[in-house]
Amino acid sequence: MNIGKIISVEYDKFRVKLFHTTKTSALSLNGQIYYFGNIGSFLKTYNVIGDSIICEVVAILDHNIESKIYSSYNLDSARELVIKPIGTLDKNRNFNMGIGIFPTIYSDVSIVTFEDIETILSTVHKDGKHIDNQIHKEIEIGRSKNLINYKISLNINKLFNIHTAVLGNSGSGKSNTIAHILQEVYRKQDNHAVGAKTILFDVNGEYPRAFEKKHLNEQIQIKFYKPNTTTKSDIFYADFFLPYYLLNLDEWLAFLMASERTQKPFWDRVLQESFKFYRIFQSTEKQGVYVNYFKWKTRNILNIIVSKADSDTAKITAAQGVILRFKNIIAEIQSNSVLNTFLDEINNKCDISYGNNDGHLSGCLVDMKIDEEQAIAINEERLRTGEYFDYKFFKTAVDMVLLEEEAKGNTRIREFVSTMLSRLDYFLNNSDCDFMRNCTITYSNSEDYLKKCFGITDNDFTDQLIVVDSSEVGSDVLELMTSVISRMIFDYRKKKQGDNRRKEPVHLILDEAHRYIKKDAEYILKENIFERIAREGRKFSLYLLISSQRPSELSSTVLSQCGNYIVHRIQNEIDMKYIYSVLPYFSDDYTTKIKQAVPGEALIFGNCVPMPLQVKVTRANPDPNSENCDISKEWFQKKILKDNIAPF
Repeated sequence: MNIGKIISVEYDKFRVKLFHTTKTSALSLNGQIYYFGNIGSFLKTYNVIGDSIICEVVAILDHNIESKIYSSYNLDSARELVIKPIGTLDKNRNFNMGIGIFPTIYSDVSIVTFEDIETILSTVHKDGKHIDNQIHKEIEIGRSKNLINYKISLNINKLFNIHTAVLGNSGSGKSNTIAHILQEVYRKQDNHAVGAKTILFDVNGEYPRAFEKKHLNEQIQIKFYKPNTTTKSDIFYADFFLPYYLLNLDEWLAFLMASERTQKPFWDRVLQESFKFYRIFQSTEKQGVYVNYFKWKTRNILNIIVSKADSDTAKITAAQGVILRFKNIIAEIQSNSVLNTFLDEINNKCDISYGNNDGHLSGCLVDMKIDEEQAIAINEERLRTGEYFDYKFFKTAVDMVLLEEEAKGNTRIREFVSTMLSRLDYFLNNSDCDFMRNCTITYSNSEDYLKKCFGITDNDFTDQLIVVDSSEVGSDVLELMTSVISRMIFDYRKKKQGDNRRKEPVHLILDEAHRYIKKDAEYILKENIFERIAREGRKFSLYLLISSQRPSELSSTVLSQCGNYIVHRIQNEIDMKYIYSVLPYFSDDYTTKIKQAVPGEALIFGNCVPMPLQVKVTRANPDPNSENCDISKEWFQKKILKDNIAPF
């Protein structure tokens, strides 16, 4: 139904003069009420080849100017609209953003019907058949603000087969949007979304209420984890562990804040010695092999001392210091008669008379019965990431490496590694790291961990939704935890070959992502794993959904690699400028819409929609625990008196 004609054509906007018969901004067509005169509503006009040009109303004017030309076209109404072109719906009912052929002046302008919008938003095969009305092809996100009362659905493939960003100020509705999307997925019937795998890092501890089992499909398996569970309220959660031995060398260096060049070799040796000390005190067939290694290591250190000292007095003093420290190390761990006897024998050769040892110590070192070849083989043995060892041997291994370095003359080694060792003390003693130290389950490697903790394994459709509450861990531990888990998943997915790359996809939802995917900042990890996943994860069916209230603090690499954007209200000018600079197809009009959005409204654009849409997102039911405090309700309450006894 036509409502007016175009009276001015510019590259980015058209002016529309309404018919004098168009009295109101609403009309009924086929029993459906359409509202067309409000800002943001859709209208369409036509070009000379019959294509429909879909436009959005951006201004409403009232001009009380009479014109004979306008009267001849029945355009003597005082009302005008300014509309902005969005895209073209061609004669074959295919929609594309942008305009090829512009309309001419006095082209008709008509309303956009629900049928038009359905054609635009639906995926259409070449044979013309719609496929998006199937239950497992789409989810309903909310209602359109552009076309009032029209339900907006998003194509599941286009939403979830690429990275997505949900942005907005605190209280704008991000948590509700994420909760609603996942509820829609996990309430599907028939196939029950049993092939889905979603891991949500819940930084504020607000999502468990939204995903209670009784509110989702009964076939869906859900796990709620929390590190360091201590209070009665934590009974809702299972204990979450991230065993320290699953960390690779770079992750250890990051957590200990060690320098790449000078401290990396030191910590690498500490890890190797920790593993070997652990094996020394294990009652296994190879225990003797590691005892032999310890003897070999001790002899080498003492040989260095003997070769460097100028006098017997200096040699014996230094040697006895090393022997005493080794005896203390062994005593701190547990008694070992073989090693104690070995050290006692060496110590007995540290006698000195009138400043002369008479070669007793040197002779002892030469005569030691050590399997040299076997010791060298153990020395070259490398601890593999994920291989178990006891963290209680860290201090022992540190002492061993320090003694060896000092014997070589590196007298400032303790100064060089002091910061790193302070961080090691933090790991060993701080309760924040309990979930890394005190794991009740032993995992054989990272794949075993992913299988038992997250249900990630070939052809296993368990634990479709996993929520990890990280609200009570510190920022550096949070960054380490999320990074290590994501790195292990990424490594697992990279091993997939051929069609297996597209099977069992994994989606990581990163709440408050700006806390561990920072822009222009030094991560505790040398390379932020999320930037790599953003660049390469799609190839291996590993996807990110990032949520942030501070887009300006987010990594530009991650944000620019997202293909879908759900942007709630953002009023901070710095955040808006950053979004504008990062996203190549972000326009000035988006800025106005985002700033004026009310809580719960969002501008959706990207791969999941054919054109940008303003949507009132459906409220999650139940909603996440993210609502604001009612200050007046909390402040002004009637005092409840015990036993109804009035105060004096």
